[in-house]
Amino acid sequence: MPVSVVVGGQFGSEGKGKVAQFIVRSQSAAAVVRVGGPNSGHTAMDCAGHLVTLRQLPAAAISTEAMIFLPAGSLIDTALLLKEIQLLGVSPRRLRIDANASLVTEQHKQVERDEALVETIGSTASGTGASLRERLSRAKFHRLARHEPELQAYIEENTAASLRNLLAAGERVVLEGTQGFGLSLWRTRDFPFATSRDTSAAAFVSEAGLAPHDVDDVVMTLRSFPIRVGGNSGPLPNEIDWPILAKEAELDPDYRELTSATHRVRRIARFDEQVVKDAIISNRPHRIFMNHMDYVDPRWRSAGTSERSTRFVEDIERRIGQSIDYLGYGPDVTKRSDHVRLKRSA
Repeated sequence: MPVSVVVGGQFGSEGKGKVAQFIVRSQSAAAVVRVGGPNSGHTAMDCAGHLVTLRQLPAAAISTEAMIFLPAGSLIDTALLLKEIQLLGVSPRRLRIDANASLVTEQHKQVERDEALVETIGSTASGTGASLRERLSRAKFHRLARHEPELQAYIEENTAASLRNLLAAGERVVLEGTQGFGLSLWRTRDFPFATSRDTSAAAFVSEAGLAPHDVDDVVMTLRSFPIRVGGNSGPLPNEIDWPILAKEAELDPDYRELTSATHRVRRIARFDEQVVKDAIISNRPHRIFMNHMDYVDPRWRSAGTSERSTRFVEDIERRIGQSIDYLGYGPDVTKRSDHVRLKRSA
């Protein structure tokens, strides 16, 4: 069945939204599914060239016509979702929310603040983990999407059935995964510096209510320079600082990246293969996208792909044992890796 799953291979912010949008557009996907909760943001560019960041709706919905599904495995902050619905002008015809999706409330956010998760493990304190914990405890007072009056126009009893109908008709469905494999509650080597869920392709398929054999395309996204959120967020091998990156990438000396959920300065490091190799073992990607290649090759706009970027990609391929299929230069450019195409035709 035609299902693409987009999964991050490091610690998040690998460009999953941009890549999911690329797949939706290039393969004329009928639907995009956003799993997880509001504890991370995905960014893509609209038709006017503006970057748009979303925390509930999938970034692949930006400037596409694909149907949008928030499945039973989703966790929904109602106020945030309604704001994003208004931002994109999404109608109830286009957006379907599973009645069994969990709600994230202000009480959940307060629980995480009271537990000092921001200070101890670098959490975004979005309430996602507290809501999920309440769901797992099977608390009778836990609120589901079906209980939220403001969402009734979008509620569907079983979104998996609608997705199954699309697949049966031969339509492609894209699952826009969240966060990165190195943050998986089960798979990370850095526990307790983890998110509240598994972040593998298999978990995303489960959250969407689909079957493993539906998937014909697992797409892993990577960063040339991986990041973690700011603060005490766990080990980050080969960590450097932003002035070093700015100098090498020929950026403004004050250049920084901020997290999309909390707007804290991200931590950044040089590429380390261990977490990526772990991610490959558990996800078996069909394709790999390497984003932020403009950090490696800052003059690509005027000169195109250089020997510098080619050497970088070939070194990464040797270290992870798998080809890099696509390269991302900036927020709006994704191109096929030329040297991969040459190798495969040889």
